[in-house]
Amino acid sequence: MTIQRMDNVLIVVDDLDRVISFFVELGLELEGKGPVEGRWVERVIGIDDVRQDVAMLRTPDGHGRIELAMFHTPKAIRAEPKDAPANTLGIRRVMFAVDDIEDVVARLRTHGAELVGELAQYEDSYRLCYVRGPEGIIVGLAEQLS
Repeated sequence: MTIQRMDNVLIVVDDLDRVISFFVELGLELEGKGPVEGRWVERVIGIDDVRQDVAMLRTPDGHGRIELAMFHTPKAIRAEPKDAPANTLGIRRVMFAVDDIEDVVARLRTHGAELVGELAQYEDSYRLCYVRGPEGIIVGLAEQLS
């Protein structure tokens, strides 16, 4: 048996509402938000006394999702520097295809996002950049050129 699809990527955050606003500005749609706790989640993630708020956001095409979790108990811990560079081990970024990369960058800047490097063009195919959003989250943006 093979996998059916990639369902979602989890990002643990300190300020759930701020990060939701960032991803909504990017174009994701909030599917739902609410508390998650109880023995079932403790068994799944291997942590006792879990109490968290979770938000699920989906891409406009309905195929990709980002799950955001803010832990009340136990408190989240930082595993790396807040503004870890792109070559740090682990998941470094989530990439999104966009129609107008300059417009998206401008809108995300109103939510505190900053370019990690610069907006660059790859051959005649793509314009690409990384932006660092709230809580150090890196988002890649790719605009396909016609």
